[in-house]
Amino acid sequence: MNNVQASWEKFLHPETLKGNLIAISLFITAFESFKNNLIEKPEIFFSNGFDENGPVIDVDQYKEDVLSLSDGKNKLYASLLWFQKLEAIDAADIDAFDGIRKHRNELAHEPMSFLASSERNFDISKFQELIRLLSKIEKWWFINFEASIDPDMLPDGTDPESVIPGPVWSLQLMLDIALGNEPEEGFYYNVFTAPKT
Repeated sequence: MNNVQASWEKFLHPETLKGNLIAISLFITAFESFKNNLIEKPEIFFSNGFDENGPVIDVDQYKEDVLSLSDGKNKLYASLLWFQKLEAIDAADIDAFDGIRKHRNELAHEPMSFLASSERNFDISKFQELIRLLSKIEKWWFINFEASIDPDMLPDGTDPESVIPGPVWSLQLMLDIALGNEPEEGFYYNVFTAPKT
């Protein structure tokens, strides 16, 4: 089969097209959520409380300790480097993120080539790496920041590694529902909307 034939078959097959659209949209959504969470954490760390707009950031300290690690403008990479400086992640994690970001940009800017070309496919390993990196950072943050401020968040005898951080849990819930991996269709919705006793 030639590439033109294979590309048309890929694009015209309803289940393949639907699956690719869902996978691409979930990946881009997960990436944007990861990015927002990553940038927010050092901002919270360098905040002096909250107002109606969110954390009140000590701008000078944030610039010195976070933004200065990158070009002074790229909050995303500065935040990654800040987590590396704190030994929450390492250089291999940043390299993995570079690959994740590259794939995200390709998907966002060239979606038709992934939907209609037999030579380009969504790379599920990038999604798995994104979830792994999100989990690694969120667990580190929970153990070293949140639980150190409020030790009661982690009951005695609980293994910190067994904790599933909120953003990871939310992402897993979204994936389960969108991909039909619930115990039964509508399971989470039905449990949530069931009358409370």
